[in-house]
Amino acid sequence: MSEEEIRNLGEKISKETKAIENIIKLEKDIKNSRNEKERDMISSQISSLKEFVKLQQKETSEIVTNLSLVKSLNDLKIEKVNIKNTNIPGKAIPLPPEEVINLPIKSKDLPHLEKVSLKRLKKKEGKKEGKKEGKKEEKPSKYVNFSVRTCYSLARTLIRGGGFKSLKRGLVRANMKFIPENYVAVMLFSTFLSFAIAIFLFVFFMFFNISGSLPIISYASEPVRDRALQNLWMFLVIPLGTFFMMYAYPALEKKSVETKINQELPFVTIHMSSISGAMIDPSKMFSIILSTGEYPAIQKEFTKIINDVTLYGYDLVSALRNNAFNCPSDKLAELYNGISTTVNSGGNLAQFFEKRAETLLFDYKIEREKYNKSTETFMDIYLSVVIAAPMILMLLLIIMKVSGLGISLSTPMISLVTILGVVLANIFFLIFLYIKQPAQ
Repeated sequence: MSEEEIRNLGEKISKETKAIENIIKLEKDIKNSRNEKERDMISSQISSLKEFVKLQQKETSEIVTNLSLVKSLNDLKIEKVNIKNTNIPGKAIPLPPEEVINLPIKSKDLPHLEKVSLKRLKKKEGKKEGKKEGKKEEKPSKYVNFSVRTCYSLARTLIRGGGFKSLKRGLVRANMKFIPENYVAVMLFSTFLSFAIAIFLFVFFMFFNISGSLPIISYASEPVRDRALQNLWMFLVIPLGTFFMMYAYPALEKKSVETKINQELPFVTIHMSSISGAMIDPSKMFSIILSTGEYPAIQKEFTKIINDVTLYGYDLVSALRNNAFNCPSDKLAELYNGISTTVNSGGNLAQFFEKRAETLLFDYKIEREKYNKSTETFMDIYLSVVIAAPMILMLLLIIMKVSGLGISLSTPMISLVTILGVVLANIFFLIFLYIKQPAQ
């Protein structure tokens, strides 16, 4: 038994011990968890750790069975491999050494661990082939193509002149598939198109009115000059509103991506904690997390790390610091900086991930409690606005009709306005809940 074999056996046992400790800790967390999605994610972590422990146990038993104090000289001999000769029934001929070496290896002659590895490789290859067959090439829309062809030169001139600096970083942090020139071109073309729509609406409202009673559209009785002065605001509000909405869209998209990443980050950190105790190269952690496919939001960020290391040749610390600067989530950026500092200082990554996972899980539970309390408050507001407010509105409209004060609407129009008010209120509440709801 050599010293290297003993050291290898000790490392395998220590990895099993750390994985079992993590399983015990996760089982305690799953008992205290109230959220079904959280329990599912923790149970997936437990199952992956159990598979890792089983694999380590098999490797340990394989090492123990192969350990021997005395090595026989017969082990160094190559046994003769005979195959049946099709021309001479019932007889076999020995093969020369060159043909023995070049014989294909049969799966039944391999050890158990190598059989398991071959099965996994076949499964991965099958999945990759299936993805390649089912994956379609993404192409930009016709609207984007036309916008780029029309306004690309103007957008390029504005960007080279020093404009849209914050928009460049916003596009990167939002993971949008646009280069700055193309997005600015789409933004400018949309602004010009909204200006054309403003002209159409201006001309329309110069000659027509829209009222709440039938007929809804009627000819305007006021002078054209007065109507024109009243509708001049369209030329300013509609194009500027379109421009600023598109300018702010990358920041909104970045906020959405950040929310999704923060929801997955505690469970990713737990997974990385279990992997770091068994891996020597820290950069392999990101590849293992990507291979699971359980974290779609963080998958794009980890792909950037792997590309910087494998394609561009950066070391892991430089790749982490570069991606931390443009990361959409501040919490993930802090995790990147913590990993780079720990790797530089030679610290224990497993302990770092363990402590970080506890903090992130605590924040996750607090956010869930805040959301539950805000939902209760929002339910009270909904009951008062959607149920009581339409009744009050209907009473006011009926009183105004009877007394002749203010706007006088017919009974069908009062019903229509009340129904539209309820529908719009429900749509508003649904949009608000969708924005405030944490990712599942």
